[in-house]
Amino acid sequence: MVPTEDSPLAAAKRALNTLPSRLNLYRTSVAYQLPSDIQTKIIVLSDTHGEPLKRKVNTTADVAIHCGDLTDESKLDEFKATIEQLKAIGAPIKLVIAGNHDFTLDDNAYAYTRNEVKRTIDDAALTRTYGSIGEARVLFESEDAKSAGIVFLSEGTHKISLKNGALLTVYASPYTPSKSSGWGFQYDPQQGEHHWEIDSSVDLVMAHGPAHGVLDYTGSRQRAGSPSLFAAIAKAKPKMHCFGHIHESWGAKLVTWRPETSDEPSHFTDIDNDRSTLIESRATLHNGNFDDQELLDAKAAKRTTFYEQGYRDMNDSITANEQTLFVNAAIEGVEEDEQHLPWLVNVSLPVLEISKTDDAGTADEVAIRGVREAEKVGEPDSVLAASKKRRADAMAGEALAGGSCAENGRSAKRRAVLGWGHRSLRRRRRDALT
Repeated sequence: MVPTEDSPLAAAKRALNTLPSRLNLYRTSVAYQLPSDIQTKIIVLSDTHGEPLKRKVNTTADVAIHCGDLTDESKLDEFKATIEQLKAIGAPIKLVIAGNHDFTLDDNAYAYTRNEVKRTIDDAALTRTYGSIGEARVLFESEDAKSAGIVFLSEGTHKISLKNGALLTVYASPYTPSKSSGWGFQYDPQQGEHHWEIDSSVDLVMAHGPAHGVLDYTGSRQRAGSPSLFAAIAKAKPKMHCFGHIHESWGAKLVTWRPETSDEPSHFTDIDNDRSTLIESRATLHNGNFDDQELLDAKAAKRTTFYEQGYRDMNDSITANEQTLFVNAAIEGVEEDEQHLPWLVNVSLPVLEISKTDDAGTADEVAIRGVREAEKVGEPDSVLAASKKRRADAMAGEALAGGSCAENGRSAKRRAVLGWGHRSLRRRRRDALT
């Protein structure tokens, strides 16, 4: 019997005849049809000073960041307590920088301090409490810390591949301006401003201290932020700037930039205040001397909600290249035993870029490719579920130390993973069509 044009047999033959061209189109065009952004949840905290969080953070996130002052006195026991605290946070990657209190992480500052106090403190006792030079840093490079996803960042730009398929580009710096000595990672602004190498590719600036003019008021109403840091952020316009250091200015502000950047940017000339929004601050969350009863009740209701969930969330969208979310996440409060809340921020990040023609890449990249290709061509649900499971297995099998997006060469393992990313999907697509 000759099959008619509309018969099931004819339809099956047409599908098989067009399969090679469809597969070729799917292979060559998939990179152009991937989603451009991935919603990413970030937990932000700073200035815990070696103390445990009093409220459990009842959520999970794609990444957590700690902006320094991990300790109060830079003792080894304090660092160990902070590592345990970070391990308890529900995020697969925890990015960490030092603060001025963490002076034993600053080799030069610690060497200076040891030399100053060696006349009055026994060297062995000093080493037992604070460690030898470099010992505190080793704690963050231990297998225990790495297996928990803890990554200590030095100053500079870092590209972090997240397990949700996003690429996070971070500029990290522990430095703050100060005229005093004996602390870590500080510079004297009277001897010259610090150089912040922040470019337009950076998504998030992770610094210990604030930029001048935004959430940087001290208790004496003096601005303590860095003018040069503000200028660098105003020029680069990252999506977020996260910091701590100034406990009195805990809060978040969504800054909208003016269209033209000044030659010497400042918060007076470059922020469009009419289009900027204060998300929260101590003043909007805690009782004030002149609050009426209605405002007191509203603040109490907010505190109850946020304290129960263990964080303050921010879900406003951030317009790339036009807005920057400034987050002061200092946990240690102003009053005795007071703790502020960590922040949970949702931000759009770019998809980890995948080569169309080269099979090189980390297991994360290959796994992401497999899932995205399955989603793109509309695989049956069972195939997509299997693809996602394989992606998770691949990530678990080749966890990147610190999540760094680095090229590791063409390993046999990666080629094996790539096999399911292409051959297995072709086989499953063929089975679905026949």
